[in-house]
Amino acid sequence: MGILKTRKNKKYSYSPRYYEGEGSPYKLESKFDKYRKATLESKGLKSKFNTAIDDFKYNPDQRANRITLYIVLVLVFLFLVVIDFDLSIFFGQ
Repeated sequence: MGILKTRKNKKYSYSPRYYEGEGSPYKLESKFDKYRKATLESKGLKSKFNTAIDDFKYNPDQRANRITLYIVLVLVFLFLVVIDFDLSIFFGQ
């Protein structure tokens, strides 16, 4: 009856008829992967984070660094507004 024996999946060896490019046509990758060092070299989470920080430090595009800094500052400010942070603790009144 086949209760103890499971069926195997069928395997197909399909190759595209008109594809003449390099590599596999089925490989999915982002178009920005070849420009990111963090996705190419590193394997662990800590090494990816360190590589991303190095890219941020030594990025020749200073405008992108400023925009990133502004976005982070706005998000921190919004977070402090949401949690009703009181700035009077720093000024001692």
